[in-house]
Amino acid sequence: MLVQISNGTVYFGANDVFENIDFTANENERIALVGRNGSGKTTLLKVLTGECELSSGQLIKSPKTTISYLQQNALALSEQTIREVFDDVFKNLKDIEKQLEELSTRMETEHDEKLINRYSQLEEEYKYQGGYTYHGEMLSVLNGFGFKEDDLDRKVSSFSGGEKTKIAFATLLLAKPDLLLLDEPTNHLDLSTIEWLENYLAKYKKAMIIVSHDRTFIDRTVNVVYELEYGSIKRYAGNYSSFVEQKKNDLIKQEAAYKRQQKDIKRLEELIEKFRYKKNKAAFAQSKIKYLERMEKIEDPKKADTKAFKAKFVCGVRGGKNVLSLDHYQIGYDHPLAEITLEVKRGDRICVMGNNGTGKSTLLKSIIGEVKQLGGYMMLGHQIEIGYFDQNLANFHSGNTVLEELWNEYPDLDMYKIRSVLGAFLFTADEVFKEVNVLSGGEKVRLSLAKLMLKKANFLILDEPTNHLDIVSKEALENALNEYDGTILFVSHDRYFIKKIATSCLVIDNDKVTYYPDGYKDYIDTKVVEEVKKEKVVKEEKPLKELKQKPKYNIRKLENEISLMEDILEDKRAMRYEPEYYQDMNKMRELDEEIDDIHNQIHALEEKWEEAMKYEEEKQQEKEDKYA
Repeated sequence: MLVQISNGTVYFGANDVFENIDFTANENERIALVGRNGSGKTTLLKVLTGECELSSGQLIKSPKTTISYLQQNALALSEQTIREVFDDVFKNLKDIEKQLEELSTRMETEHDEKLINRYSQLEEEYKYQGGYTYHGEMLSVLNGFGFKEDDLDRKVSSFSGGEKTKIAFATLLLAKPDLLLLDEPTNHLDLSTIEWLENYLAKYKKAMIIVSHDRTFIDRTVNVVYELEYGSIKRYAGNYSSFVEQKKNDLIKQEAAYKRQQKDIKRLEELIEKFRYKKNKAAFAQSKIKYLERMEKIEDPKKADTKAFKAKFVCGVRGGKNVLSLDHYQIGYDHPLAEITLEVKRGDRICVMGNNGTGKSTLLKSIIGEVKQLGGYMMLGHQIEIGYFDQNLANFHSGNTVLEELWNEYPDLDMYKIRSVLGAFLFTADEVFKEVNVLSGGEKVRLSLAKLMLKKANFLILDEPTNHLDIVSKEALENALNEYDGTILFVSHDRYFIKKIATSCLVIDNDKVTYYPDGYKDYIDTKVVEEVKKEKVVKEEKPLKELKQKPKYNIRKLENEISLMEDILEDKRAMRYEPEYYQDMNKMRELDEEIDDIHNQIHALEEKWEEAMKYEEEKQQEKEDKYA
């Protein structure tokens, strides 16, 4: 056990964030914390780091347990280079390297067994802590986050805010604390980086806790799910898909138990009503009343799961069959980012995908007229009305209340209709009088969607509509869009959302644009096939070509070269036992590299010998077949 919360409660003022919860993180567990916005997920992380104290209950953790979490502004003003930041992470290994060098120098003149033993112990510790692999891992993580090796010597302060966050993230991954806390780690990462991060975390050997609304990401990285809901918490073994299935079964069982209990309550109430006024049965009735009061009521699962917004997108007019035509349509600002040819038909749901900076949002803004096209041709179909969702949520007047914001845009609607729509998007009672400038990201998204729904557009253009939404809200939006009978063009990096909504995908990869008519699965299948082909080219293409013609190898010469290299290999191996090498770490490392290189040379020579022998055997078989 790394850390444990026992009977923990946190409250702010009169409001409980969560109450009497039990939570445990064990070594090597990869945990997802899921739940609605405001359910207390981030508060729980802050309790674990000590930033927030429990109002009651107990936090148990060893003083030796290291816990780290991503602070987005941690490196904002750093004048260090990335290399210097990473060197701080590997300070312990750097210290061991220095000690090994000092010992190695001393061992050249001092033949003390204690020195040799100390050197061996330090080398084991160095190896155990990843001393021989940390530099390679550092470059792998650096590249995974989209940086180049040249960036190592740039000051952190010279990078953008998003890049600084990535550097901080990379630093945490390389530090490998006992418990890594990640709060929305995929925010602002493009798909290729998210996929790399998934693969990295899936092999991560320490414990971690992830708060994320990216269902595909947590499905591929975790093996335990804790759900925080209505102030309580429950643990599920397995990944996100397993959690969904288990919860579904739990709700079925809860509904059955609820119905049984309601039936029992009704029976008891009828007994109480029947006997409470009879003298000889009054005590019996009172005992049943007390029994009912003490009974722990099972909540109706249907009522418990109603706090999701309800949207119904409809088309005011049907519109033409041809929705949008793009012909060699160039997008960009001072220079073209991409050139697109695309036909959008009524009912299409096209997802625009690609890495950050490739022009996805620029394409949407260009279609609606916010960004001027740089070339080519665009035509909207007959009676096509566009409804646009801006990922930056910039279409608000900060001085307005929620009620004013919606009513000012649709002044012809009466108060009842406006309040009904706001209620459907979870703005009830006094919440409609909140000013727009104090709304959370999720609340602003819901208000934007309410505006969009009332527009009754037949062509929805959505730029990252799931940003800031919790999983319950994402599912509500998916259901609403799947029932919509209009056309959708949207940008998203949420693969779960893409799979649920998209009928086709348009992928912008630098200056290359590819259309996948059968959706996300088509894109993934094509990607897998291309990767397999690349591997085959690397592994098989050269040998296959060489076998078509006579190998340019002399069998006798190859055998002599192999014999010579094997003799050299034995000599090199024997040198490992000489003091000159086993007392000098650097020399021993160089010797091991030489031995590995000789191994590779022998292997290459043996492959050539096998090809030459195979060719000779085939020629001999052909002769025998010919004269048979």
